[in-house]
Amino acid sequence: MSNPKTVQIMTTNETTRVHNLIIVDESGSMSVIQKQAFAGMNETLQTIRQMQTKHPSQEQRVTLLTFDTGHTTWHYDNAPAAKTKDLAPEAYCPSGGTPLYDAIGKGIARVNARTQKGDHVLVTIITDGEENSSEEWTLRMVRNMIEKLKPQGWTFTLIGTDNLDVETMARSFAIDDHLQFSENAEDTSAMFAKERRCRENYYGCLLKEDEVPQGKFFD
Repeated sequence: MSNPKTVQIMTTNETTRVHNLIIVDESGSMSVIQKQAFAGMNETLQTIRQMQTKHPSQEQRVTLLTFDTGHTTWHYDNAPAAKTKDLAPEAYCPSGGTPLYDAIGKGIARVNARTQKGDHVLVTIITDGEENSSEEWTLRMVRNMIEKLKPQGWTFTLIGTDNLDVETMARSFAIDDHLQFSENAEDTSAMFAKERRCRENYYGCLLKEDEVPQGKFFD
């Protein structure tokens, strides 16, 4: 009589790494909604920290930068979510022009250098103006990079004010998910609230290993 085969069941506790790249316009025109933009960034950081606690199998990393013609400020650079804190009011002071291509290019390139196979990346770009002062990156360079990364677990979102043609602007970048809001206190707060709800849904989809369809992030 032959001995029954023993089946060994292997269990794993795999961690999914999620990079949150948040790029926020700090040009002078953003002063109209400075208070709400500042609060929105902090609420987004709070949401990411809460999701890290709620879903410990996801390793949340944060890269947050703001930009104008005078600076690119890396408030967080690949920081573990639990190590982040809310920004101080003086950390966000709108002025200058809008080197949008440079900000997007720098942010994506830096995060891309740190990603590994199996990582997921959520890129959030918030602006109230079009490109007007980049020196290093062009639209073609940024678009080519985005097109290359989308099939590799990257989700890109563009959020812009109603003085822009946000849909056309997003299409020029090859970004499928876009959201438009009015540049006033109430609508800006509502926009950030919606973005956070959609962000939570995105994390939930990753947990269930559901595909996040391109163009459906804000649905």
